[in-house]
Amino acid sequence: AVPQPRPTDRFAELLLAVLSGQRPVHAMLRHTAGRAYDELVRLAERGPLRTRGVRPVVRDIGWFEPREGAIEAFARIGAGDRLRAMAFRLEQGRDLRWRCTAVELGGPRPGAADGR
Repeated sequence: AVPQPRPTDRFAELLLAVLSGQRPVHAMLRHTAGRAYDELVRLAERGPLRTRGVRPVVRDIGWFEPREGAIEAFARIGAGDRLRAMAFRLEQGRDLRWRCTAVELGGPRPGAADGR
């Protein structure tokens, strides 16, 4: 049997697609709950993971389960030699579907000074 992808893997890829401009933000409507969709709209407007030339990819994912039905996750997003951090929270609803309830980005901003 083929193992099913973990919800963290699936959501990391979905969030990356939206924040890099590969998918429209409304693609996340049914995959979010609470204020997460509004936060995604705000983040996506700036296109924080858009790159020129090199397509961003999920390099690594880690997670913590603070309680049953909740996952706090992080993903390292790479584009060439640049890394960004993406954190998100997933909660399982009564219908047993996972939804993103929070998302944040960290790491160097495109166009930010190198400090050199």
